Amino acid sequence: MSNQTSKLKMTAMERQHLRSGLLFCLPGIVGLMMFTVYPVLASLYYSFCNYSVLKPPHWVGWGNYQVLMHDSQLGAALKNTVIYAAMAIPSGIITAFLLANLLNQKVRGMAFFRTAFYLPSVTPAVASAVLWVWVLNPQFGLLNTALASVGIQGPGWLSDPAWAKAALALMGMWGVGSWMVIFLAGLQDVPVELQEAARLDGAGSYASWRHVTLPFMSPHLLFASVMGLIGVSSFFAQPMVMTGGGPAGSTTFFAQYLFQNAFQFFKMGYACALAWSLAVVLIFLTALLFRGSTRYVYYGGD
Repeated sequence: MSNQTSKLKMTAMERQHLRSGLLFCLPGIVGLMMFTVYPVLASLYYSFCNYSVLKPPHWVGWGNYQVLMHDSQLGAALKNTVIYAAMAIPSGIITAFLLANLLNQKVRGMAFFRTAFYLPSVTPAVASAVLWVWVLNPQFGLLNTALASVGIQGPGWLSDPAWAKAALALMGMWGVGSWMVIFLAGLQDVPVELQEAARLDGAGSYASWRHVTLPFMSPHLLFASVMGLIGVSSFFAQPMVMTGGGPAGSTTFFAQYLFQNAFQFFKMGYACALAWSLAVVLIFLTALLFRGSTRYVYYGGD
């Protein structure tokens, strides 16, 4: 009888703990439902509606998705985004990877340089955009002044459609510190024993890096590629501040075109359709990258 009573008391205590835990979790759950789950489901519903924010939504089925299939402005924005991605993602990953290799040295004062290269990545996007508007100014900007000192006439970085996307990609390389930290952490996990064994077998520095370090870093490179793809698809603040989508629409990227439809043209339903189409494309590309990763990504346990 005493054993049954103790079990009942424990059960009651466990229920009390459960209720207390749920009460503590309730604010977070409510916030998640209100600010994440509900907006996501609402945007899915609105993507099938003609919704201008100012009027009640009107169901149009697949109408918005049919429109985007023939939207020439969307095609131009996608083209700009793809070109920018082809410049920004490889250059950013390569720069961050090289910096991580240079900073992966046991040298006095290395912590200072690691911090210095990382700090730009935590600068607010708008602040960095304003700074780079000055750096890229064709008349008195720092970059063109440096080029003029060696006899080279710099272009109108943000005023010439041929150079605008390259200028934004150059600015993006300034903030590769977050990727650099990820690569640096990965480099410090590469087994020293394997590198020493490679050198004993006669491998030089490059051969050791190519056949030992690089395979161990392949998961980190894959992660950076996926995150870079997602980052490019949501690239908005810097081009909005620096160029406003110009010149001649050369820096109107997908995220900015979505923003224009939602908050300038008040085509919220069409903007939601654009967002969900982007989500599907990103899921497909990410799955494709992970599916192909079995051939070129090495995991330590493999």
